[in-house]
Amino acid sequence: MTPRGGYAGSLSPEAFLSLGSMEGMFPAIVEAAPAKDVPSERVWPGFLVAGGIAAASYLIHYLPVAPFTVSSGAESRNPISAAIIAILVGLLARNTLTLPDSIKVGCKRAIRKGIPLAIVCTGAGLSLLDVAGVGATALVIIVLCMALAIAGAYYIGRLFGLSRNTSLLLGAGTGICGNSAIVAVAPLINAKDDDVALSVGTVNLVGLVAMLALPALGGWLAMSDEGFGVWSGTSIHAVPQVVAAGFAFSPDAGTIATLVKLVRVALLAPLVFVLAMVAARNKTTSPSKGPIAIHYARFVPWFVWGFAALAIINTLGLIPTLNFTPASFLSTSAGPVSLPIADVLKFVGKLLLTFAMAAIGLEVDIRQLAGVGGRAIAAGMGAGLALAAASLALVWMLL
Repeated sequence: MTPRGGYAGSLSPEAFLSLGSMEGMFPAIVEAAPAKDVPSERVWPGFLVAGGIAAASYLIHYLPVAPFTVSSGAESRNPISAAIIAILVGLLARNTLTLPDSIKVGCKRAIRKGIPLAIVCTGAGLSLLDVAGVGATALVIIVLCMALAIAGAYYIGRLFGLSRNTSLLLGAGTGICGNSAIVAVAPLINAKDDDVALSVGTVNLVGLVAMLALPALGGWLAMSDEGFGVWSGTSIHAVPQVVAAGFAFSPDAGTIATLVKLVRVALLAPLVFVLAMVAARNKTTSPSKGPIAIHYARFVPWFVWGFAALAIINTLGLIPTLNFTPASFLSTSAGPVSLPIADVLKFVGKLLLTFAMAAIGLEVDIRQLAGVGGRAIAAGMGAGLALAAASLALVWMLL
């Protein structure tokens, strides 16, 4: 959809489409005819710039000065993750420099390819036995938070003078999975392009703020890894934002946050099914537009199945460990060296996430996000704060 008129007039078509980079990996449920493929050589400038920012972010991450390295007794830790640094550096570059189109094209491809693979690799760090104790409770929290977010965003949006459709889309994006939920729900309620533009811009901006704020708040509240994983997984809007925030807190929190968020993604399909039945019964779709085709298979992206498969394999202890004896000039140890493949996959996942977050930062224009309208931003912030507060209260009460 391309915005036209109203609030959405402040968003150019390029800026509106680039907002999807905050998620980047979902196959389109409603899409126009595909454009011609960009020559492959044009993606490399974006890959190189994003890779350079990712490498620089790791160097900054390990700087031996506060706040990048914090000492606690004999131990030291690096509280600001490389992925968070990467998106901040990317945002700084995107919003202070004029980037050529070749870099932007490469960044889109990096996001589309990097984030799904990073999420799949994250499954290697999850043992379903370890999360079995919080699984049922987490599901209750997820469902309650989704219901509260959708209802809360709708009423807060109406309170701030937003239209019914914009408020509903804001609720779907806040409660489920950001842009994908908005684009999926919009045809069912006969939403206009302006409604979609307002809700997409607001949800991306609020999700970005939550991604940066929640790890610091979780540390200040001395939350457990399980508690923060469930909190961030139910409170932050888009998948890569959740993954980045979770791993910024700790590896275990990142794995749980990813799992919780992917459950929210999977719950988009039943919600749309219910809305489709209601829309058909109430005849809310315009006859001139014809029937709506809903591709339910696209609501659960392939990387969700990949994440689940790798988690099951890891739980069964089927991910092997390589044992080998390196040549004497390569190692000072005399014995064999063990290399757990699960650890390799987790490490690769972190690298891919940092690379993709750098690309996301290079894609997002903060001025365009902030231009969606004051009332929409205020309503989105209010809905986001209400969701985070409700989720935190449920985590404290139930976990």
